[in-house]
Amino acid sequence: MSTNHPDDATGNPAASAEKYPPPPPETPVERKGRMIALFVMPFLIVTMMYATYMGTMHDPQPRDLPVAVVGAGAAADRFAEELEAGSDGALEVRRVADVAEAEDLVRDQEVAGAIAVPAEGQTATVYRAMASGASQATLVDRTLGAAAIAESWQVETVDVVPLPEGDGSGTMALFAAMGMMLAGYVPLSGMLLGTPNLLRVRRFLPIAVGWGALTSSLVWLVLGPLVGAVDGHYPLFLGVGTLAVTAVASAQLLFTKVLGPFAVLLGMLLWVVFGVPSSNLALSVHAMPGFLQWLHGVLPLPAAGEAIRSAVYFDGAGFWGHVLTLALWLVVGLGLAVLKERRSGDLIVGGPLYTEPDAPLPALSGGPVAPYRRRLVAVALFPLSIVVTVVTLMSLSMHQPDIRDMPVAVVGPADAAGQVVDQLEPALGDYLDLQVVGSQEEATDLIRSQDVVAAYVLPGGAGESPTLVTAGGAGASQQSAVTQMFAAVAAEGGGELATEDIAPLTEDDTGGSNSMYVGMGWIMAGFLFFAVMRGGAPDLTRTRQLLPLVAGWSVGISVWLWFLYDVLIGAVNGHALELIGYGTLTVFAVAWASATLIRVGGLGALVPVMIVVMLAGVPASGGGLSIYMVPEFFRPLADILPLPAAVDLARSLVYLDGTGVGGDLLVIAIWGIVGLALNFLVVDRWLNRPGAAPHAPMGPRYRPERPAKSADTDTDTDGGADGQALAGASRAG
Repeated sequence: MSTNHPDDATGNPAASAEKYPPPPPETPVERKGRMIALFVMPFLIVTMMYATYMGTMHDPQPRDLPVAVVGAGAAADRFAEELEAGSDGALEVRRVADVAEAEDLVRDQEVAGAIAVPAEGQTATVYRAMASGASQATLVDRTLGAAAIAESWQVETVDVVPLPEGDGSGTMALFAAMGMMLAGYVPLSGMLLGTPNLLRVRRFLPIAVGWGALTSSLVWLVLGPLVGAVDGHYPLFLGVGTLAVTAVASAQLLFTKVLGPFAVLLGMLLWVVFGVPSSNLALSVHAMPGFLQWLHGVLPLPAAGEAIRSAVYFDGAGFWGHVLTLALWLVVGLGLAVLKERRSGDLIVGGPLYTEPDAPLPALSGGPVAPYRRRLVAVALFPLSIVVTVVTLMSLSMHQPDIRDMPVAVVGPADAAGQVVDQLEPALGDYLDLQVVGSQEEATDLIRSQDVVAAYVLPGGAGESPTLVTAGGAGASQQSAVTQMFAAVAAEGGGELATEDIAPLTEDDTGGSNSMYVGMGWIMAGFLFFAVMRGGAPDLTRTRQLLPLVAGWSVGISVWLWFLYDVLIGAVNGHALELIGYGTLTVFAVAWASATLIRVGGLGALVPVMIVVMLAGVPASGGGLSIYMVPEFFRPLADILPLPAAVDLARSLVYLDGTGVGGDLLVIAIWGIVGLALNFLVVDRWLNRPGAAPHAPMGPRYRPERPAKSADTDTDTDGGADGQALAGASRAG
């Protein structure tokens, strides 16, 4: 390990080394422990994230969904009793006297929806609010609509609180809250390493408040003027955002003072991994396990998102309760951080022993020693770029789903099919790309190869119904959209649409999201490995040193993810060898492609890497929204980025008989081959060039003194007698 200290303040490297003695050489045992930790960190991050997401979202089912039954008399009583009894715990049913009361309950978010029991021969009305989230509105439509159909009632739906055009997906509050959580916890890791002097509570608090005001303003700027997902409401974002960011930052400061560098794991788990599924902003919290429903009233991400949604869409119903949750996190986190600091001092376990501004510290983990001003800039710009990038790309691609040029085949004799296309073009031409196909077999092949989304098969004779052929496994959102369109087309022609799903979703993948999480797990395992290695093992500067580590990681994590998804969670059944093999290739290829930038640019390069291999790939993959429902900019990326290829590998393997797998493997292999070649031929030479600045010394780190058993048996686990003397002297000073 290099112990050179570039001058930081005095102009005299020797004086700097005398003031801040370098750490003693790393022992073999310490090096082995460091390398093990570098594998454990990405393993834990990937595992806790995708175990939670796959485990909670692969088969969302309603649990304790609050609904109301409107009506009086024996018929309404019977319907309400049978509705709750037959739901098997899915619904909590309450009775209300009239429609006005039901609508008020929906606006106050006390119930998710309501159904008005009709008089004889009339239509039942379902009331719900799209502003509560598309997932919850769908649950209401599905459960109450099915109950009405079972009673042979006709059903109409009233949207009590509709979404504005700019937030068609209802995800504005989710992206705002995610940005606030990232702004709150991401900076602490960089501050611990580069600017530990700012982690004293009296210095940290005003910085956190100012940082909260800045980042919440940027979140509003992105979601408002830039994307158009929210109109106005800047004071709301400023107030809620500043409180949320400061609260999360204060709690993360406490975690950091207790856990040191490992606090990032606890922060990620609480603020994001548990925060998103419990938020009620993506999927309805009433489709989540019970402990996540409890966390909905506890965690900051749900509180921040629900506060914004409440103020923007529901006239402030429940707003102050969510604000109180954020305030409690702020007060408790800050108070405990003060107590911890008074008890243990300013130094943080696992953090730098030298904390003054002129100490020889890097700007970001694994980098060279940097002046204090450069460290300040890095500590601010790195998390700021992550916040802005995540909020911008996610909101820009998903805030307003709009179908454009969705390819659909019209199957029938050429003349008849051509006439149907001509008839449909005026109404559907802006949404669909209609093409004539001669046979249903040919259309089915096109659906499996994903060249078309569906096939509208014309009736063969008088009295027959048209048939819509789709593949749920190729995308649930596009299947739902095209089915609604052609159901209306068939109804206009006086018929009823028959449907045929050639690749239906499995019982373990009711939302069609499993393929996306499989692909995202592989991709994250790839780029995260090199991010951790660059920060924790900057001394590995040759590709030949890293090659066996990457290969072993790729195989090991792929086996584990298959075991997690299949055996432990039960979300992905079968195809073990293929999933392990495809996963190994994907992790290996993405790791080396990412290493090209990360090894050269350090952790600062993680932002462009995340954009290319992960963030831009999510909308381009069609794993959530159909690719024909996101901005057209993302469509060409589906054929060149690794995440769409990885998602399509999992999707094609499970649902589409492996159609297109060869092309996906080729895309991923090209990324890996080019990345590996660049690392061998370019990056190795750059890192080992003459005059290259050495990485900052990986220490000395603060380790609290432990009572020795005796003077004779005191072990050398803290870097030898010299290291112990150095630590003791520093603490005494």
